[in-house]
Parts: sequence; C-alpha cells; structure tokens
Amino acid sequence: MAMSVVNYMQKLGVQAKAASSVLAIAPTMAKNKALLAMASALNASRSNLIAANEKDLAAGKARGLDDAMLDRLKVTNEGIDAMMVGLQQVAALADPVGEISEMSFRPSGIQLGKMRVPLGVVGIIYESRPNVTVDAASLCIKSGNAAILRGGSEAAHSNQAIAQCVKQGLLEAGLPSASVQVVETTDRAAVGELITMAEYVDVIVPRGGKSLIKRVSAEARIPVIKHLDGNCHVYIDDEANASKAINIAINAKTRRYGVCNAMESLLIAESRVAEILPQLAQSLQEFNIELRLCPQAMAQIGSYHSTIVAATEDDWYTEYLAPVLSIKVVANMDAAIKHINVYGSHHTDVIVSENYTKAREFIARVDSSSVMINASSAFADGFEYGLGAEIGISTDKIHARGPVGLQGLTSQKYVVFGDGHIRT
Repeated sequence: MAMSVVNYMQKLGVQAKAASSVLAIAPTMAKNKALLAMASALNASRSNLIAANEKDLAAGKARGLDDAMLDRLKVTNEGIDAMMVGLQQVAALADPVGEISEMSFRPSGIQLGKMRVPLGVVGIIYESRPNVTVDAASLCIKSGNAAILRGGSEAAHSNQAIAQCVKQGLLEAGLPSASVQVVETTDRAAVGELITMAEYVDVIVPRGGKSLIKRVSAEARIPVIKHLDGNCHVYIDDEANASKAINIAINAKTRRYGVCNAMESLLIAESRVAEILPQLAQSLQEFNIELRLCPQAMAQIGSYHSTIVAATEDDWYTEYLAPVLSIKVVANMDAAIKHINVYGSHHTDVIVSENYTKAREFIARVDSSSVMINASSAFADGFEYGLGAEIGISTDKIHARGPVGLQGLTSQKYVVFGDGHIRT
C-alpha cells in the first residue's frame, strides 16, 4: 500500500509540474474564463455537491465528530453561493503575473526591473472545510501556479465533487486538467509523500490544527507557508474610548470562536479597569464566555460574571478556539507590548486608543503579521484585505506574511533590458 501511495503521489507531481509550465504563461483571459466556468459548474452541480456532503456528514456523525467540526464540514446552498462569489471576485482581481516594477536605469545604461512570477507547484494540506478546495484552486490558477490539494478524510466525498467542477472549468478554458489535482486517497502516507516531493512541489501550505502544522513543519523538505496558532490580543489603552473598546473586544471574541483571528487574550490598562471591565464582563456573560483572570481583573469583575477562573501562566500562551478568554491588567502600553511579544503567536494584535501617536508606536513595536488600531482582529482575513480569498495566514518573516493571496503565491525575478550593452 505504501508503494502504491508513493507511485500515485509521484504521478500527481509529474502532472502538476507539466501543468505549471502551461499555467505560468497562460493569458489572464484564460485563467479568468476557468474561474467563471468553475462557478457555473458549481451552480449546476448543487444537488450533487450537497448529496456528496451528506455522505461526509453521516460518516462524521458516525465517527463522533463534534458539532463545531460538523458545522465546518457542512455544505449548504448558501455555502455554494459563497464559493461562486469567491471565484468571481478572484477573477475580477488584477493578475499579478508578468507585472514589472521598480524599473530604473543603471549607470551602465541597462534598464533593471523586477517581474512577478508564479512559485510553480503549490501543495496544500487542509482539514474539514470543503470551501478551501475552491479558494485554493482559484488563487493558484489566477497566480499561475499548479496545485496539489490534499483535504481531510472527513470531507473526501465533498472535495471530490468540487474537484469535478474545478476540472470542468479548466477544460472549458483550454487549460490542463492537472492544473488542480485533489488527492483521492485518504491514506495519511500521502501527506508524508507530498511534503517531501521537492523535485515536483515548490511550496507547501498547511491549513488545519496545530498538530498538522507541527508535523508538516518538522517533516517537510520543501518551504512551508504557515502559522502555528492565532493567540490574538486586544489591548485597551488608558486613552481608549470605552464604547469602542467594549464593542471591539466583544466582536473580536464572539464573532466566531474556532478561527485563528479570534481574540484569545484581552489586555487592559490599569487606569481603565474599574470603568470598562465590569461592563465588558456583563456583556461577555450573555455569550457564556469563561473568563480566566489575573488577580487584578478577578478583584474588579467579582459578581459581574458567573464563570471566572484564576489564570495560569499557560493561559497567556493559549489559543482556545472556544468561548474562553484570558484577561490581564497591565500598567501601560509598554507592558502590553512586552506581554504580546512574549506570549503572542505573531498573528494579529490590536490597540484601542484615541492617542494616535501611541497607537503608531504600538504598530511599529508589536511583532505580528497584522497589527490594528481601533478595529476588531476579525478583520485579519484575505477577503477583508481585498485579496478575494486567502490560501492561509503566514506568520513567517520571509516572502509572504499575513493573509496570503495572489501576490503571496508569486515571487519576483530581476529582468534586464539592454541594447547591445556589454560589461567592461
């Protein structure tokens, strides 16, 4: 079985490499035609997609998947509409491939610039959400990259049904069907093979739980675009507007719990604790949020919230992905920044303050891929950033950082223009 998986994955690699050469020079019109044809295919295949998804849901229930996992797995008509809109939005985005920038003449007379080019073959490993198949396919195609997609076994039927729509769109546009290949085997050995096929795959993007990302980071022989977790902070400054602070904190925590841009730790300047924290605790009570508190926060909240626990050192590091929030009182902005840079995951961090001089200092000193002033961390998202969709969030400092869209799936090469120039 192991050898058959190896052979199968090698075959996908060979096909992807060949397709990437075609996609790299494909005209924008052909790539957009493929995306719009995929949207039409999804619309025409609604009943097939939902039927395939029902098989996955039934199997998931039998396996004991929890409600949150089943919710992420579910495909609805509204979800299909969202996939179609995503494809249309990516088609409407400017094509980065071939863009030449930073043109300048050198003293020798040559003209120098940088051209944006695809990465080549992108391997994407993800869990649960079938819509990732569409997001990944659309971004890779538009950026001129071939893709090998390995979804979770819990979404196998859904992903293969979506893959047929993707293939149909590619063929209608005259692009190789192997431009996007969704791995059919659910054997976990396929992941191990994909992340070591350096001769075929140029970059790996893992999307899923911490255990998956740790495994891929440890075992991959290929560059990885990733974030390990999203321990996001909101800091309420001593010059914050109280109403803004409360609304931002509630939205950052409660909009969705199981996402990487949700607030997991709230920091509040000690001068504002008595005014803001009781109100915020009462509001969070309505959402049944468990609060894990430092001693100063514990003393202030008292009877305003029913589910409170003394925070431990581990809480400051924890991404809960659940209705749980840690709260710490800090002396000032300096203390907040030190806390974030020690305990945070370099994902997304927020300051709420009416003092923009301090806020600008905060965004300069906090070492995260997204830093925000007076806005919810929920905005850390490729769609909200105008990327159409995202292939993931990167907290790395080399190449892509933050939500990874079309430009994050390309690199640049130097191009030189001369007219018979020779170097003496």
